[in-house]
Amino acid sequence: MKTEFLGKTVSGPFTIPSGIVSTAPSIIQRIFNDLPEIGVVTTKSVGPSPRAGNREPVYSQYAPGCFVNAVGLTNPGAEEARKGFESLIVPDDRFLLVSIFGGSIEEFVEVAKILAPVADGLELNLSCPHAQGYGMAMGQDPEMVRAIVSAVKAAVDVPVIPKLTPNVDRIEDIGQAALEAGADGLCAINTVGPGYTESHGHPVLSNGMGGMSGSGVLPTALKCIRALKSITDKPIIGCGGLSTAEDCRSALNAGASIVGVGSALSGMDTQDMNVYFRQLQDDIEFGSDKARAGLNLELDMDFAPFKVVTNEPVCDDITVVTLDGNINIQPGEYVFVWIPGVGEKPFSCLTDAPLRLAVIDVGQFTSACYQLKPGDDVYIRGPHGAPVMPQENANIICVAGGTGLAAVYQIARDFGSDENPAQIFAGARSADRLYFTDECRDIADVHIATDDGSAGFNGRVPEALRSYLETLDSETLARTEFYNCGPEPMIHAAEAVQRDFVSDSQMFSAIDYTTKCGVGICGACASPDGRRICVDGPFINTAS
Repeated sequence: MKTEFLGKTVSGPFTIPSGIVSTAPSIIQRIFNDLPEIGVVTTKSVGPSPRAGNREPVYSQYAPGCFVNAVGLTNPGAEEARKGFESLIVPDDRFLLVSIFGGSIEEFVEVAKILAPVADGLELNLSCPHAQGYGMAMGQDPEMVRAIVSAVKAAVDVPVIPKLTPNVDRIEDIGQAALEAGADGLCAINTVGPGYTESHGHPVLSNGMGGMSGSGVLPTALKCIRALKSITDKPIIGCGGLSTAEDCRSALNAGASIVGVGSALSGMDTQDMNVYFRQLQDDIEFGSDKARAGLNLELDMDFAPFKVVTNEPVCDDITVVTLDGNINIQPGEYVFVWIPGVGEKPFSCLTDAPLRLAVIDVGQFTSACYQLKPGDDVYIRGPHGAPVMPQENANIICVAGGTGLAAVYQIARDFGSDENPAQIFAGARSADRLYFTDECRDIADVHIATDDGSAGFNGRVPEALRSYLETLDSETLARTEFYNCGPEPMIHAAEAVQRDFVSDSQMFSAIDYTTKCGVGICGACASPDGRRICVDGPFINTAS
């Protein structure tokens, strides 16, 4: 479905709104390569300097298909973002819309000048409802909108599209001010609110409040698109609550030129998203509504309460926490652990019955976990991620460093057997940092490596692995599958050894990329090839 948009003939009528999925250069490049239906790719909003954003939780579901988010304008800063955008290979039939924000007119202009050379157009985020000092406060004032748009237009020579807030009485008044200042088009709407969600008596979002998105805001979005269309024939990017072909047709009928689908992608892995957009385009073209079947309306983001039974330190920064219940989790999946007032982080489950977590003290949240006492409350959501599915009769070799043992123990337990036991290679700096090795020996053949030689092989895990692989015959190697989890340098070293014996299709690795939402929306866990670890992994096949 070729679509005309601001001087370009783009390959499809869709975009993904700013801040959702297409938040890292590697994800954007994968979308360019695999999804021509997305003719306009909108980036995450970029500001003048790096911004860490809010602590997790940052995304909360309050009803099927309805969400509240407060990511907090996380971004690397304009100069660093430009380097990432410069690396992109943008097809001729795509439009790279770079979203920017600032705390003043001067900051908007500063960021615009830096990023305009690598953009087909700039989206001005005038509507974020949860980041203090940015966004909505500016976007509710027509004169401020007029001043920002006018200043940016004077500074750059690419199209400028303000993204407008619905949190005003008459969005057309804001749109008119933007158009009079020279805006080349308009985008509506950003999230509504802010709103609030709670669980077990605690606010879910670390920010307390967040912007509301998803199907619940669709009527507001359609009203705003229609109001803006009444004042202009310039292009309108319509977004807010769109999830089905019927929703998209409604947005197009209301006046949208490009339609943005965002929160509806919650829970979709990369393949699911590709299938969904292809079907959505077919639906619009042929009048059907089949893409609806690909939505994850039963997405489970609820928290289950647990109490700490024991917290048993292994050494000064590693501990094993046992909780008072079980969890139904498949090998390779993971959970989020939430401590209200502190935050949440993803964890592999060391065991499922009872639920045990291996914690290494590396920051504020894990330090709080290390200090948990029997009887303390913690909350679990999940499982999340994709379970692993080894080939029948596979020879399973698990390679773990640090708390990576928690991610591979259940794989070895469930897919090994007495006749064909799994192999677990566990590494640590020294013997006092090893944990759960006796339990591993009950279900697998265990190979220990320590850097100082205080236990097992004297050296690193990859070296011990090579020595073992050299003993295997070609038939065994042909049916071997590797499951690697641990620090990134260790995993890459292990993969280098494995490639000397098997093909990439036999290697699956889980690297601890930053994971925030757990449902594929925020893109924080982008891998170098553009897959999102939280939904496509955590174990990623290096050949895919």
